[in-house]
Amino acid sequence: MANKRHVVIGASPSGLRAIETIRTHDSDSSITLISDEPPYSRMVLPYYLAGDIEEKAVFTADDAYFAGLNVETKFGARATSIDPSGKSVSLSDGSTVEYDDLLIATGSSATRPPIDGADLSSVQNMWTIDDARKFKAQVSAGSRVVIVGAGFIGLIILDGLHGGGHTITFVELESHILPRMINAEAAEVVEAWLEKNGVRCITGASVTSIGDHDGHRDVKLNNGDKMEADAVVMATGIRPNTDLASSAGVATGQGILVDRRMATNVDGIYAAGDVAEGPVLHSDSKAVHAIQPTAFEHGRVAGCNMAGQDVSYAGSIGFNVVDAVGLQVASFGDWQSDSDTTVVSSSITSVYRRLSWERDRIVGAVMVGRASDVGALNDVGMVKGFIQAGTRLGKWKDYLNNNPLDVRKPYIACKVAEGLLKSTLTGGESADRGYRHGNVAAKTQVSEWHGVLVSGIPEPETASE
Repeated sequence: MANKRHVVIGASPSGLRAIETIRTHDSDSSITLISDEPPYSRMVLPYYLAGDIEEKAVFTADDAYFAGLNVETKFGARATSIDPSGKSVSLSDGSTVEYDDLLIATGSSATRPPIDGADLSSVQNMWTIDDARKFKAQVSAGSRVVIVGAGFIGLIILDGLHGGGHTITFVELESHILPRMINAEAAEVVEAWLEKNGVRCITGASVTSIGDHDGHRDVKLNNGDKMEADAVVMATGIRPNTDLASSAGVATGQGILVDRRMATNVDGIYAAGDVAEGPVLHSDSKAVHAIQPTAFEHGRVAGCNMAGQDVSYAGSIGFNVVDAVGLQVASFGDWQSDSDTTVVSSSITSVYRRLSWERDRIVGAVMVGRASDVGALNDVGMVKGFIQAGTRLGKWKDYLNNNPLDVRKPYIACKVAEGLLKSTLTGGESADRGYRHGNVAAKTQVSEWHGVLVSGIPEPETASE
C-alpha cells in the first residue's frame, strides 16, 4: 500500500501499542506521536510512592525506543484542535501536523468534587507522575493521610502508601468501599481486613470542607465528624478526555464511540484506551473499560486497521484487580447479576467468592482472598478465562456449586486454555502473540498430575445445550 501519515495523540499504553502494531504491518509509512508528557506507567506509581522503585523506572519508553520504530515525537506539546476536513492537528506550540489517519488515545483525567478547600495546594489527585512527586515531597513517615474516595483508584493509592508508617483514613460517600467493583457482602470482608491492618474506613459520609490550619488540614464530614490530616488525596473518579474529539465532530457518549475496528464516526479517525467507549465481549452494548488490558487490545486493533489490515474486535471485559494490603480483590464480567449465583464467604479467613451464572456459563465473578489463596493459584485468571471463552460447564456447574474454591479441575477438564489459544486478538497465527525470544516456541505437555486433577469428575461433553 502507499505510504501514509499515521498520527497518534497520546503516549498512553494504547497509543504505544498501536504504534508497535502499525510498524509490524507497515515499515515505511511515517508515524508521529503527539503528547504533552513522556510515556510512563500509571500502574507502577504505587511502587514509586512506596519507594520500591526509582522515578526512572516509571517511564516506559526512551529516545532509542522511538528511534527503533522510526517515530517522530512531539513531547511537551498538546493537541488543541483537529480539522477532520483538512486532516490536520493543531498543537499548543502553534504548529500543525497533517495526517492520513489519526488515533486519539488521550486517556482520562482525575475528577475533583466541588468541596470547599479542595483547591488547596495541599490537596491533590494522585493520577500523574507530577501528582506523585508533589505527594512524596509533602509527606514523611508517620503522616496522617485522608483519602477521599474508596474506589479502585483509592485502593491503588493505598497500595503505595501502606507500609510507609502513615495513618490512613478513607472517606467514601457510598455505603461500602469499592462500590463500583464489588457488592456490599464482599466489601464487609475487605473493610474488616483493612481495619485489622490499621486502615480506617468511613463509609456513607462525604467531606464538606477542607481547611488549612497551623500546617495541617482540617477535614470536616457531613455527619459532623472532624479530623486532622497532613495530606488529603482526592480519589473520586476519572473521566475520559473527550473534549478534543467532540469539538471536532467525533461522536461521544461516556467516551469516544468506536466500532469493532476502533473507528469513530469520522473518516480516518480512531480511538483507543480509557477514552474509547467500545464493544463489550458477548454483548451488543458498548462501555468504557478503563483498564490496561483493554487499552492494549484497543491499541493493537486500531493499529492493525490503520496499517491496512481488516481486524474486528470481539470486545472487552470489565475486569478490575486491586491489592488491599495483601488481600486481593477482583471482579469481572457481569458481577452484579444476581439471578443465579454461587457464593462462599468467611470473614474469619477473609475469603469471599461470588460466581454469577447464565445457565451453565459463568458470566461474572467477585473474588476476595489473600494473595496466596487467589493470586498464587491463578484462580482469578482461570475464572476470567471461563468468562472470556464463554465456556459451557454442564455438570461442572454442579461441581463448582459444591466446591466453589476449586476452579482448577473444571478449568482443565473443560479445556478452557486450549480454546483460548485457538484464537488471537487480531486473527493471526500464534506468532501474533508476540514471542520475542528468537526461535523459542511454547511447548505443552501433560504432567502425571493432570489425571489427578480431573479424575472422577463429569466429562465436559455433558454440557447442556
